[in-house]
Amino acid sequence: MNLTPKQSQFCLEYLKDLNATQAAIRAGYSEKTAQEQSSRLLSNVMVQQMIAKGVSSRSERTKIDSDWLLTRLAEEAEADVGDLYDESTGALKPVHMWPSIWRKGLVSGLDVDQQYAYIEGEKVPEGVVTKIRLSDRVKRLELIGRHVNVQAFKDNVENIGPPPQIIINRPNGN
Repeated sequence: MNLTPKQSQFCLEYLKDLNATQAAIRAGYSEKTAQEQSSRLLSNVMVQQMIAKGVSSRSERTKIDSDWLLTRLAEEAEADVGDLYDESTGALKPVHMWPSIWRKGLVSGLDVDQQYAYIEGEKVPEGVVTKIRLSDRVKRLELIGRHVNVQAFKDNVENIGPPPQIIINRPNGN
């Protein structure tokens, strides 16, 4: 038995953002029943197989998988901010001289403020203050990790013990 065109479309839409309800709507299911339909679709073994093939194909195509992610995470974790500065002058190096790991997203922005002095009424450059804003690289990698299904990024929810009991004492004994 093959998937229907609508089920196949659901799989393709699901792979875009991993949002089952929105995938069902984009695939043509009713907005009113999209949540129930998506839950039913995700429990279908053939749908699961098509989604798994799509995830695998995407990982092969993009070369992004758990090995890539963990390698990148290690590179970013070991990146030394000192590599951005000239050892002899302490000045910030030009961006093209930064190690590639820093140019690929560890810095979210630069604030450069040229300072001037007035010498004999003439405005003369005196110095430059540069502030580097670092990106939230851990959050970005966590999101990528969830998308490529790295189990280390999976949330674990555990319920320990019975639910609390509510006891109501009434003055008349009822």
